[in-house]
Amino acid sequence: MPNAASTDRPVIRIGTRGSQLATTQAQGIADRLTANGHPAELVIITTAGDTSTAPVAQIGVGVFTTAIRTALRNGECDVAIHSYKDLPTAPEADLAMGAVPTRVDPRDALVSRGGLVLGELPAGSTIGTSSPRRAAQLKAQGLGLEIRPLRGNLDSRLGRVANGELDAVVVARAGLVRIGRADEVSEALDPTVMLPAPAQGALAVECLADDAELVRILAELDDPSTRAAVDAERAVLATLEAGCTAPVGAIAEVVDSIDSDGRIFAELSLRAGVAAEDGSDVIRASVVGPVEKAVQLGKDLAAELLELGAAEYVPKA
Repeated sequence: MPNAASTDRPVIRIGTRGSQLATTQAQGIADRLTANGHPAELVIITTAGDTSTAPVAQIGVGVFTTAIRTALRNGECDVAIHSYKDLPTAPEADLAMGAVPTRVDPRDALVSRGGLVLGELPAGSTIGTSSPRRAAQLKAQGLGLEIRPLRGNLDSRLGRVANGELDAVVVARAGLVRIGRADEVSEALDPTVMLPAPAQGALAVECLADDAELVRILAELDDPSTRAAVDAERAVLATLEAGCTAPVGAIAEVVDSIDSDGRIFAELSLRAGVAAEDGSDVIRASVVGPVEKAVQLGKDLAAELLELGAAEYVPKA
């Protein structure tokens, strides 16, 4: 049913990468906007990350987002959709985070030949991942696994397991859910085993900050709990001055707590960690506090990680 607040605004143009995952994510936003009375269509934008085969850590932070933001600023689209974990943490004054919709399962997922879980993979098994964070935490498990670099879209990554080139890959479970391939997950990795990337599973829906009408329209899609969780996770990353390819993991969620009078209230639970590149050490810490202080909780937890020695393992962004 169209939203009563719908306007005569022209079709909202949504800028997105052209991969199956990116277009699926963006189409979901377009469908929600259209259902609310705001017709929307996709504009496909090619990014440097789509044309390079080099590891993301070499190409640079923001490689998947810069081109889309440029298109937004140039008027080629009205809205930019990003996988939130790919966004640099530095704020952009001319852009507004119009919505952070409810996120999909933020955990990492193992996809292996034969459906083996992580603990069942024989020593020497080859595992593909493009992420220093995943590689470091896999090494920390001490399973004798061989980590191989991995780039490409989800379909090509999964294909390297299916054709026998790799024994397994680790990818974001949210991506597999969004493209309808969650049944291929051999194991969803618990955060006690592998902390996900800050903001993994969440989408960032941006527009120009001075477009007040569009800011209002996009706010209809916002999920306050997801936004608070992601704000806390990204505050950890920003305080550590680490880029999105650093070996930093974080996960937050809004949870129910009970006070001394038996009343239920919401709090934010945040866990984060930093791993040595060779897997020799993983520094972890956690905190629980008020939801409205999400960013400060992230900053405080990052400060604790630094006190525990995390700076040694974090390359500066």
